[in-house]
Amino acid sequence: MEIDVIASGSNGNCYKISNEDTALLLECGVPYLKIQEELNFKLSDIDACLVSHEHKDHSKEYKKLLEFGTKVYMTAGTKDALDAKDYRIEILKREDKEFYKYTEVGSFLIRPFKTIHDAKEPVGFLITDLKTGESLTFITDSKYCKYRFSVDYMLIEVNYTAKIINENKELNSKLRKRIKDTHMSLETAIDFLLKSDLERLKKLYLIHLSDSNSDHDYIKESIQKITGVPVYVC
Repeated sequence: MEIDVIASGSNGNCYKISNEDTALLLECGVPYLKIQEELNFKLSDIDACLVSHEHKDHSKEYKKLLEFGTKVYMTAGTKDALDAKDYRIEILKREDKEFYKYTEVGSFLIRPFKTIHDAKEPVGFLITDLKTGESLTFITDSKYCKYRFSVDYMLIEVNYTAKIINENKELNSKLRKRIKDTHMSLETAIDFLLKSDLERLKKLYLIHLSDSNSDHDYIKESIQKITGVPVYVC
């Protein structure tokens, strides 16, 4: 499984997950031209885009993708929040209150799961390569994750550290509360990892870090100590 970071952060998010015969975009929150450029203008190689929720830094270019023939998957709540009328949107269907039904795209099996964010119906994704058995967990824009995974790769949000956000005097109290209520801290990510089965883990990607409320080097070092695998700050 190959992982390519096109963009990560509040200004826009987009990631490419691929194997020998299938390629997915996770999010499309950056200008369409940037996506094209990063893919060497081979957008026809992308089989589908998965959108986690409606906020523009994750969903900005879904219309463009549809227009040029890329399948776009999202929850019914996300579609409703976007006021999206396009019949070509693929809806991720619920299995119960927490999980969604499995969806196959090429040789990838996708299992969406509920996340905690101020969006209408946000989800994360568990993605499995049906040929190799490798798997990946994608968690972004979520206060915490109640589920635990045994996977080969993780893309996980670490938006801020408690110390920095609490000492950031330029941050008003309302925004500070919103960030804490809707994004994952280093401390929460560490707790999640300590309670997870990391035996299979090969690589870990830290995504959606705040420019003003995080310390990239400190976060990377802290996560690396726990996992013992290569950690990449995106």
